[in-house]
Amino acid sequence: MSSIYIKDTRKYGRGIYAKQDIKKGELIEASPIIMISKKDWEKYLEKTILYSYCFYWDENLALALGYGSLFNHSYQPNARFLNNKANLSIDFYALRDIKKDEEITVNYHGDPEDASPLWFDVIQ
Repeated sequence: MSSIYIKDTRKYGRGIYAKQDIKKGELIEASPIIMISKKDWEKYLEKTILYSYCFYWDENLALALGYGSLFNHSYQPNARFLNNKANLSIDFYALRDIKKDEEITVNYHGDPEDASPLWFDVIQ
C-alpha cells in the first residue's frame, strides 16, 4: 500500500502528499525509470512537455514512472531523490519527518541545499 497520494496543490498544479506520517530516512517511493538517450532526447523529446518531467541520469535522461515525475520543487524540500542504478529506479527518501497530508517536495537540482536558479520561476 502506498504511503502517498496525488492532490491539487492550488498553487503548482498536482503534487504528492503523505497519506500517513513518514519518518526521516524512510523510502517514500521507488520509481522505475524509462532511460532516454541524449540523442533521442535532443531529436524527439526536448521540445515536448516531457522536458519538465525528466531527470538526469549520467549522460542520459530518465523518465520516472509511478509518482516520481510528479513531486514538486522546493528550495526547502522535505525529501530527496537518488538514482538507484542497480534497480533502475529513482528513489525518494524523507529528509525529515513528514506529517500526514503534508506535501512532499524535492529540490530539482538533486542536492537539497542547491539554491541555484531553475529553468522556470519558482513560486514561493
